Amino acid sequence: MTNIKLLVDADVILYSACLSAEYDLEYNEYLTVVASYFDDARRHVERQLHYIKRRFDAQNSNLILFFSGENNFRKELSTQYKSQRLRKKPCGYWRLLKYLEGTYHTQRWPRIEADDAIGIYATSAPPYTCIVISPDKDLRQIPGQLFNPNTNELSHISPTDGARWHLIQTLAGDRSDNYPGCPGLGASRATSLLDKKGYSWQNVVKAFALKNLDQDTALLNARLARILTKNDYDFKLQRPILWKPRASSTAD
Repeated sequence: MTNIKLLVDADVILYSACLSAEYDLEYNEYLTVVASYFDDARRHVERQLHYIKRRFDAQNSNLILFFSGENNFRKELSTQYKSQRLRKKPCGYWRLLKYLEGTYHTQRWPRIEADDAIGIYATSAPPYTCIVISPDKDLRQIPGQLFNPNTNELSHISPTDGARWHLIQTLAGDRSDNYPGCPGLGASRATSLLDKKGYSWQNVVKAFALKNLDQDTALLNARLARILTKNDYDFKLQRPILWKPRASSTAD
């Protein structure tokens, strides 16, 4: 592999590495403290990255690790967004992040999540110059190549595929991110509905209306579901541009 960049969604790798290295230390009969083996966490990350590099015959220079920034803009849109994730960062998280930032090429943008930064980078790059590495279904919105390290599956996402998946996620919602979508419609039912009715914003709004929910509710879910692209970010002001339905309002 020469100049291909592997855009690694590194949030999950970092979090799981630190979590796996935690242990309880019984300081005395009244006090238990949480400690962490840094080298165990570091080796966990290195194993994950080695697997990715071996899969694509790549070097460290091909990797870009993306991490979420502070002050997520989606929490300004909805106080419920990821509100169920109350656990603090695992022990050793910030130390390992600092190590990775000093060892690899990394990116961490203010106010946006790792998958947003990946989406912006991938849609700014020339075609076929990068591969997104993530098990996160949200990144099926981003046109290009997507590799799922959990399933070893490499997919090609067309612009139409990506636009359709955004509408599906708007209807389906996401329990892990704690936005509801349209009640009663998971990903399977949302896909069936849009396959039948057509992939358009009007049909998304109609589905919400059938549940006595207005267009503003549909739009909020669409904005929470949307993974940012280069067209959804103001580079001068360094802030997201909130998604709006296009005039054509179709993903077909």
